[in-house]
Amino acid sequence: MAEVLEFRVPAASAQTLLVWGLEAAPGLEHSLFSAFSKFGLLYSVRAHRNAAVAGPGYYAVLKFYSSRDACRAQRACNGQRLFQKSPLKVCVCTKQKAFQMPVLALNSNKCQELANHYLGFNGWSSRIITLQNVSGFDNENEEMGKTLQKQSLKYLCAVEVTIPNHGVRSRGVGLAEANVENGEDPLEFVTATRRVQKLAAGKALSSAFQKILLVVLDNGKVAVEYNCTEEEPADSLTEEELKGLIQVN
Repeated sequence: MAEVLEFRVPAASAQTLLVWGLEAAPGLEHSLFSAFSKFGLLYSVRAHRNAAVAGPGYYAVLKFYSSRDACRAQRACNGQRLFQKSPLKVCVCTKQKAFQMPVLALNSNKCQELANHYLGFNGWSSRIITLQNVSGFDNENEEMGKTLQKQSLKYLCAVEVTIPNHGVRSRGVGLAEANVENGEDPLEFVTATRRVQKLAAGKALSSAFQKILLVVLDNGKVAVEYNCTEEEPADSLTEEELKGLIQVN
């Protein structure tokens, strides 16, 4: 049976493993990651100290992107010692045990990590269509009656993700903003500009990936679908129209 993966933070109970019976040791989360990542790509590994009533030791919450990988890891690792002397207890979280959280978009780094894992480093590409400065200024009065001009840097970015082997193309838009306290300091201005540009590009890349679905088949092959129920303006515009739309004169 095929499994559909979205570029979103894993939130389903079937994607989450609860591991307990962990012994205190340096690099515990690293040891968990090394042992469980053999079964599939992990989104996160978090180790926590047991509550006082539960006695000494730790438990951990592991999130896989794939519920199929989580199930395989649970069956293989439950009751095994792996990296410690005593055996671990591993279970797939039930709906009652799952840690409820809103479904959030993956950040751009996690999107790239997921795409690389299932499509390969050369299986997809991205490009910036346009990156525009849409900044404004906020005037603030100082106590001495002088006017201090604080610059608000704001950039709007449009990115296109292409998956050529599957004929999929997706566009996303991202907006980022930050204040520059001392706009007369060239170094501070340049540093803040680069930071805001990078953040806008990252948001746009994440936005583009949100419209892509990875369909993992039983034989391990991956199909890709474009799934956007409501098109954003960037999807239906040409590059020239998109650049003109956000061009600041």
